[in-house]
Amino acid sequence: MTTTQETKATPRTHEALVALEITDEAGYQRYRDGMTPILESYGGRFRWDFRVAEVLKHDGEKRVNRVFILSFPDASTKEAFFADPAYLAVRGEHFDQSVGAVARIAEYAGG
Repeated sequence: MTTTQETKATPRTHEALVALEITDEAGYQRYRDGMTPILESYGGRFRWDFRVAEVLKHDGEKRVNRVFILSFPDASTKEAFFADPAYLAVRGEHFDQSVGAVARIAEYAGG
């Protein structure tokens, strides 16, 4: 008697590993509070989110104190989110004033 196993296809996601230098924690929190519902409406989420106490090595001159992984259903959804007028309004009001540097470390297919 032979048995077979069904193989489930694992849905792939599009993920971005990002590091920031937060210069105004309260302003950045207002940005996160405003953008998170928009992010979630696109099926996006923060998979990991860290406050960094010490950076031992980095590539470039950007200082970082926050690192996170953003996850989206696919790359086109990520692009649509970052182009959304509601997101751009929240970003314009809070992000630029509270973030000193952005390092986009990597983008990849997640799972």
